[in-house]
Amino acid sequence: MKTKKPLIPRLVGQCYSAINGLLFDRKYFFWLATCLLVGELLLNVLIIKKVAYTEIDWIAYMQEVGGFLGGELDYIKLHGDTGPLVYPAGFVYIYSGLYYLTANGQNIFRAQLCFAGLYLVTLLVVLRIYHKIEKMPPYVMILLCCSRRLHSIYTLRLFNDPVAMCFLYLSILFLIESKWKLACILYSVAVSIKMNVLLFLPGLSLILFKAMGAYRALIHLSFCVMFQLILGFPFIQHNALSYFSRAFEFSRVFSYIWTVNWKFLSEEFFLNKQFATSLLVAHLATLVLFLTIKWTRQEKGLFRMLAQGFQWRTTMNSAVSLSPDHICEMMFVSNFVGIVFSRTLHYQFYSWYYHTLPYLLWKSQLTLISRFLLLGAIEYCWNVFPATFYSSLLLQICHLVLLFSLLFSSTNLSVAQKRASKRHK
Repeated sequence: MKTKKPLIPRLVGQCYSAINGLLFDRKYFFWLATCLLVGELLLNVLIIKKVAYTEIDWIAYMQEVGGFLGGELDYIKLHGDTGPLVYPAGFVYIYSGLYYLTANGQNIFRAQLCFAGLYLVTLLVVLRIYHKIEKMPPYVMILLCCSRRLHSIYTLRLFNDPVAMCFLYLSILFLIESKWKLACILYSVAVSIKMNVLLFLPGLSLILFKAMGAYRALIHLSFCVMFQLILGFPFIQHNALSYFSRAFEFSRVFSYIWTVNWKFLSEEFFLNKQFATSLLVAHLATLVLFLTIKWTRQEKGLFRMLAQGFQWRTTMNSAVSLSPDHICEMMFVSNFVGIVFSRTLHYQFYSWYYHTLPYLLWKSQLTLISRFLLLGAIEYCWNVFPATFYSSLLLQICHLVLLFSLLFSSTNLSVAQKRASKRHK
């Protein structure tokens, strides 16, 4: 007769098997995602109740949209305590809704609850995106919930950056599902809230080009422009020059005091126009490198892809070349290159790319311990306030290490990761 194992060792073994399954077996992804969402719900409520809210831009946002709700359509005349309104029309409409939901912006607690909901919706969409990437190990999803700074940006600061990113991630999800028109519209909505989303445009353009060829891709990109014009129509009709000069101001110079990524440079050098030009050139050159070295491998070269894409009836096979992994790579890396060579990064800008970092780290060929260390170092840098010489230098080093690792990594996820996934099937 077989003797039963003692109760405690048996329970320990069952717990170990359950945890091992949650962390490594993709068929339990739903349960891991549910645990993360429930945990984040409780954590966000706890943060709102226990951590003091910090006023930065919320009052200015409410003043800006308050002018619009009062009937003002001239962008030059819309302003708040922090200066003029510098965001496109989508921002005005969404924060006008928040204006009413929060009793003219006075009910901060209700506003925090709205942003806690936004955090959970964004996490749900990002989890769905990660689930589509079949070779991504489930335990990586836990890292999406590990940022102290990100929780602060959402529930304690109420910035518009997370709102834009939610629509951006929805756009990526619909790109993965080949719903091209809806993806383009959602992308345009994201741009209409904050222009940082334009950093994803090279990736989006290439995805559309690969999926449908040059002519149909151009038509789909025109949807983005048309929807942008529709959103801004009341302001454009009233004073087009005022709207475009304010909402899409590319020449804006940021203050040195708030920069997170360039504090190891002198203020004089930081404000130099040649420095800005150098960053732009490096940004474009790096995108070209990814385009030629990485993103056209499956089409056997850039020129062959271009020749095929400019045919009137393209025969490009999107099912082969546009896997969820490849779509995420082009979108996330396109944005990350912009982050690396950004003229400045402010603390709320961390929301522009934090959710993409686990993917980028596991896409690289860094060792497992290096990935965790790099993510930890980046998180540390974003939590140093104000930024110092050493924290900004460390942040840029981490960014460059990850960038070069991505550039010279293989097309698929690393060999070590494949072996790990096989062991846990």
